[in-house]
Amino acid sequence: MQIGIISDVHADYNTLQEVLSRFEGHHRVDQVLCAGDLVGRGPEPDRVVDLIRKHDIPVARGNHDEWVYGLRRENTQYLKSLPLDWQGELAGKTVYMCHGKPGNNMWGMYKDHLSKTYLKMVLRSLKADVLVTGHTHMPLHMQTQWGCLVNPGSLYTFKCARASSCTYGVLSLPDLSFRVYDAHADCDQAPLKII
Repeated sequence: MQIGIISDVHADYNTLQEVLSRFEGHHRVDQVLCAGDLVGRGPEPDRVVDLIRKHDIPVARGNHDEWVYGLRRENTQYLKSLPLDWQGELAGKTVYMCHGKPGNNMWGMYKDHLSKTYLKMVLRSLKADVLVTGHTHMPLHMQTQWGCLVNPGSLYTFKCARASSCTYGVLSLPDLSFRVYDAHADCDQAPLKII
């Protein structure tokens, strides 16, 4: 089973539309997940929320999704209804998704602060095989014998002081392999190396 994973869209409709098209036509994913921050910073928040809702994509509430203003009423209500954490069963694996850390969408999980022992403890406490996160805007894949942590990086591509990876990910289940792609490169590109 192939899972398309996105995060930190930040109201970048054009990039979101392109990546969803790639998921369907090129990567042929079975499910798409979004680790939050649909809005904030970018120019087209209503169009982004409309597209996510149209595709019925599960979303964990990001910190920017809580600071909503200027959207249509139904989209504001949708963002306020998003769960802080999402959990589901896919291809026999328990997937737990949050924006930052489990139970907190303001603090991220950064590679230089993680160890396999810590990840083991987190996965065991969540009773999860896969932990999907976002928020840091940088791709991450850490695999252990107990499961894995994946972060697809950020989709948004407009000018901003915050660094952006302009990437998305494809997670294979049940083997837990994870590939990250540049949202601006050609569809036939090789996966990026995650540092």
